[in-house]
Amino acid sequence: MDGDGKTIGYVTVIRVGGRQRKKNARTFDEARKIKRESETDRDRGELQAPTAIKFVPYLDEWVERYRGQGRRGFREGTRDEYRRLIEVHAHGHFSGKLKLVDVTTFGLARFVDWLADESAQGKRLSDSTIANIVIPVRAALTTAHREGLIRTNPSLGLTMPHREKIEDEDEEIKVFSRDQLAAVLAMAPDRHKLLFELLASTGLRISEAIGLQRLHLQLDGSKPEVCVRRAIVKRRIEPPKTKHGKREVLLPAPLVYRLREHLASQPDRDSTALLFTNSKGDEIEPGTLRRWGLRPLVEEMDAPWASFHTFRHTFASIHLSEGTNLLQLSRAMGHHSASFTLSRYTHLLPGDEAPALDLSTPPDLRPTMPATGDLLDGLEAVVA
Repeated sequence: MDGDGKTIGYVTVIRVGGRQRKKNARTFDEARKIKRESETDRDRGELQAPTAIKFVPYLDEWVERYRGQGRRGFREGTRDEYRRLIEVHAHGHFSGKLKLVDVTTFGLARFVDWLADESAQGKRLSDSTIANIVIPVRAALTTAHREGLIRTNPSLGLTMPHREKIEDEDEEIKVFSRDQLAAVLAMAPDRHKLLFELLASTGLRISEAIGLQRLHLQLDGSKPEVCVRRAIVKRRIEPPKTKHGKREVLLPAPLVYRLREHLASQPDRDSTALLFTNSKGDEIEPGTLRRWGLRPLVEEMDAPWASFHTFRHTFASIHLSEGTNLLQLSRAMGHHSASFTLSRYTHLLPGDEAPALDLSTPPDLRPTMPATGDLLDGLEAVVA
């Protein structure tokens, strides 16, 4: 009431945890509604005291303790990437004074708008890049909601941009021609020639290849193979990203012979020793090998765009050009599905039209797809 005894507002009082909580209302009906809703939230355990935790410091704290939500846990490499995204983008946009409880869907939408603003970013970020940047922010808010720090998760109502795709927005997949591949392998330094040949013949990622131990080679029997069980990423030994990354890839006979020679030249090493090492006998650092081993070769061939992953793309390209079963290729590459392999490399498939189907020719006289082993021998002819 004011000094004249006139009612100018109402105060709702509710006890939570032995302490009084007060909320203002303009009318009596509004005050009753606030009290009724507050008591319901209190009885459900959903009425929490306001927290003074700041949003950006919470993100920094969260990323250091987050353990993931799936059964596979949380990879340290992913933590590093989340930490980088938070430092570069969340720190660059959100005020250090913003409280965790004051984060709204509207505010998050302005964050997305800022990421999509070419002038603010200095370049165009693709829609998929923006979605990846928002992932750690969403995960942190999900944790905050689960821990009772916020009543609702504002990221649940957030939508990602779906802009018209620019033709060259995604990096084009480039592959070596067969002549280029043969030249790279012929000119490769002797110390790393076998590693480069393995990359070309198996499609392994560089992180998987440098993580191979001697025990991962199965060179005896009718189907020699390399077993992919781990990778070395930023000097950390990590399991494959998914269950599909754990796989066996067949090896062509000439490469098997050279791998046997390589193992025989190091009789003092046990089965757990790394298959490939640097000059000091330590694990290979991909950046150093790329700078001093691969780059001079590809620049000499006028292919400065090439990287270690180009070997992997070329492996897929040669198999597709030879008609390898898509499911077999997907498994060899460690993809989670043949549809992903198809979407990734569909532009490398030969021809634009299905051939005419001649039903008058008996099935046993129709051309057949070459066996996978024959294709590996064909690939070996390229790299020999």
